[in-house]
Amino acid sequence: MELIFNHFLNLKYINIVNQKLMELFTMNKKTIKEKFKKLLMKLLKGTYNHYSCFLPNTIGYIAQRMLRLFYSGITINKEQAKYLTELNKKGHIVYSSKYKSHFEFLFYYSRYSDENLPYPQIGLDYKIFLWQPVSKIFKIILAHLKFFFEKWHLPDPYETHYIRDEFNNNNTPAFLSLLEPGGYTRRFIKEKPDPVRYLIEIQQTIKKPIYIVPQWILFSKKSHRSNRNFFEILFGTEENPGTIRRFVTLFQNPEKIFVEIAEPFNLLNFIQKPENQNRNINHLTFLVRQELINRLNRHRQSIVGPVLKTRTELKETILRNEKFLNFMEEYSRSQKKPIQTVYKKANDYLDEIASNFSHNMIQIFSWAITWISNNMFEGYDINFEGLNKLRQAAQKAPLILAPCHKSHIDYLILSYIMYHNNMPCPLIAAGKNLSFWPLGPIFRGGGAFFLRRTFKGQVIYSKVFSEYVKTILKEGFNIEFFIEGGRSRTGKLNLAKLGLLSIILDAYKSNVCPDLYFVPIYIGYDRIIEEKSYLSELEGAVKEPESLSQVVKARKFLKRRYGRIYVQFNDPISFKDVLASFENSFFEMNREERNVVCRNLGHRIINGINEVSVVTPHALVACALLNCPTKGFMKTEFALIVEIYLNYLVSQNAKLSDTMINYVHSVEDALQQYMDRKMIEKMEITSIREALGDTKLRLFDNKRPSLDYYKNNCISFFIPPAFTALAIIAQDAFQFSENSLVSDYEFLQEFFKYEFAYDVDKTPLNYISSSIKSFQEEAIIIPHPELKQTYNITSVGYKKLGYFASFLKTYFESYRISLNVFMEYERENLDEKDCVKKIQNMGYRMYRREEFERKEALSKMTFKNAVAYFHYHDIKGKENQEGIAYYDSKIQHYLKYLSTINI
Repeated sequence: MELIFNHFLNLKYINIVNQKLMELFTMNKKTIKEKFKKLLMKLLKGTYNHYSCFLPNTIGYIAQRMLRLFYSGITINKEQAKYLTELNKKGHIVYSSKYKSHFEFLFYYSRYSDENLPYPQIGLDYKIFLWQPVSKIFKIILAHLKFFFEKWHLPDPYETHYIRDEFNNNNTPAFLSLLEPGGYTRRFIKEKPDPVRYLIEIQQTIKKPIYIVPQWILFSKKSHRSNRNFFEILFGTEENPGTIRRFVTLFQNPEKIFVEIAEPFNLLNFIQKPENQNRNINHLTFLVRQELINRLNRHRQSIVGPVLKTRTELKETILRNEKFLNFMEEYSRSQKKPIQTVYKKANDYLDEIASNFSHNMIQIFSWAITWISNNMFEGYDINFEGLNKLRQAAQKAPLILAPCHKSHIDYLILSYIMYHNNMPCPLIAAGKNLSFWPLGPIFRGGGAFFLRRTFKGQVIYSKVFSEYVKTILKEGFNIEFFIEGGRSRTGKLNLAKLGLLSIILDAYKSNVCPDLYFVPIYIGYDRIIEEKSYLSELEGAVKEPESLSQVVKARKFLKRRYGRIYVQFNDPISFKDVLASFENSFFEMNREERNVVCRNLGHRIINGINEVSVVTPHALVACALLNCPTKGFMKTEFALIVEIYLNYLVSQNAKLSDTMINYVHSVEDALQQYMDRKMIEKMEITSIREALGDTKLRLFDNKRPSLDYYKNNCISFFIPPAFTALAIIAQDAFQFSENSLVSDYEFLQEFFKYEFAYDVDKTPLNYISSSIKSFQEEAIIIPHPELKQTYNITSVGYKKLGYFASFLKTYFESYRISLNVFMEYERENLDEKDCVKKIQNMGYRMYRREEFERKEALSKMTFKNAVAYFHYHDIKGKENQEGIAYYDSKIQHYLKYLSTINI
């Protein structure tokens, strides 16, 4: 029994010991586990949210330095960079690319960080290990292992809402790729998270907008070709180059690579649209993705242009068009000509018209213009803000670039600027006179397509040309054409020629594009290369046809200096917006109604160019010199006139050249240049005033036409105050009301309608009110103390009014000469060409008899405009005595007042 009892006690003791040991072991296991957990959390910095899709602010000195050197040659647009900074203040930024690319993600992360821009740290659907710090890789592995052993699957940054928290708490920018290999299968078959859908879900829970910013890294400015060559099949296209092609370009020609930002997509505005309220999230995801891809595609096309087709493909597109084939068959039957003959003629016309755009030729032009700019000119003044508006408009519809035309090099300047600012060079409408060998093929390579001066009686040619314009617009090309029809020989804008404009509008009527953006552009020069030939033509010489010999002779101009080149872009005019002011739809209008729209648009374009014309010191000095007394003037009087004109320009917010910042120096310099060119001479001292320091100057009469060209460069700004000033002077009183000036203003505006364009949205009273406001600021007039809209002319105001009204004197003298010819000859002896010759002959006789003062009135172009005006009013010979008498009295009436102001 004792043995049994002892054994029992031993077993009990052992059980107690075992129990205690088990309790101790269990307690140590928990302690160890807790300690291990604490250690793990310490290593993981208190969170399991460590993912390879996230790059920290610093990835290590060596890695950061490598990326910086690797991407340093790629160009970032400074204006677009500023925009990103502002956008980051308004909401959350997600950058997006079209194709999945670690190359792009790392570029934006590295370079945007160096540029102090919001840089992406989250790569949606990206896994990056190589560039992570070692400590971060260790944390990612630990966190993923811990999560896996607990949940038996790897953590997902979408499920854990890590990305959402980074957005909300840290405003961390992200990076998204829209297309990737297997992306469709992964999202729609395997039901993996779609990052676009996830962004929509985040946006539905936050008030701050998410901006998805589509971006391109472009490796070339060249357009796509319609067929891929073997090299592109092997190494990728320039839109989506392969790895080898990217690295070769980056190391050999990094300056060719540049970044472009398309229009940001506001996700908050999108989901708040009424039509999107009841759509399911899958459909919203599809719409967002498609819109982003479309924006990227449109933006790329706005940079490199549309896909280039070969000439054969283009011919096939045009000549095999069903409607065009029907037209040719109908024409063949009506003219009883073999259909093959008609086909051949159409094919020949297309060869005559079509451009042969070549990027290699564009590069040659770029080198040539760079040389010309550096050796003949002193640089450019370019309105880059306006250029950015063009860039935005180009993503919506084709651009119709409508510059003024002052020189042959206008063709090259605009393409040069667009090429060097990441925009496609336009196809340029050029006169057939420029298609001569060897320049014709060269110009075709630069994008020129050629048209004849008249289409009259050329049915097939007209149809082929119209179809060509429709096709290039449908393909997405921008078109450049000169709204004046040809170069301005007078310096001021000619009125719009509507032939090509109407063809472009007919193309729009055929639904080849959703809209058209017409861009008024000013291109000007301190000094014009063709100055001598223009003066010769204005004096009656026959224009020499363009030829190779002219190109050879032009070498002498390469040794001269011509000052600066000025390029200004006005806001693009949406054709849809223009049509909104008309009652009927453009597609339902008859031919006459469409012509009204065309004329209205032509006026808007011309007026838009005038609005952004640049006033240079040479132009301002020319204005003052030509409006000084013809017999001689004091330099102080000249300075007074300059100051009056300058004050007026400032009051009207006219664009002054950058050199006008120090206007005293620039005016003095321009005056000295005119003196060096023997246009002005100093006269002998004849008074005490001159002896005490003032200088008397005189303008050589035979040099007045040369100065008139430069005066006309900015005359559009002075026509409204000139009309208003002459209307005030013609009141023949020192007191007047605004309304009393309207009838005179309306007459002057109508009388010179072939000389000057006006804003179709403004009435004469609008112009009068604006001018009167400026006259008050200059103390030319003062308001009547009691009567509303009534003013008194100040003691010095009358002469100052004369300085403005004097701009019209030259034109009245020209029209007076023209009317004298109609007084002398019968209608049957005055055909249009013979009439202008007779006017010129009479003008020179009257000038020799000193019947008028200003030699610049002997302008062939002004005579042509006068003939057009008088013909419009049925004055074609001395038979219309009533009309001649009316206009003669009007001209004499205004010339009388212009003579009394002693200018």
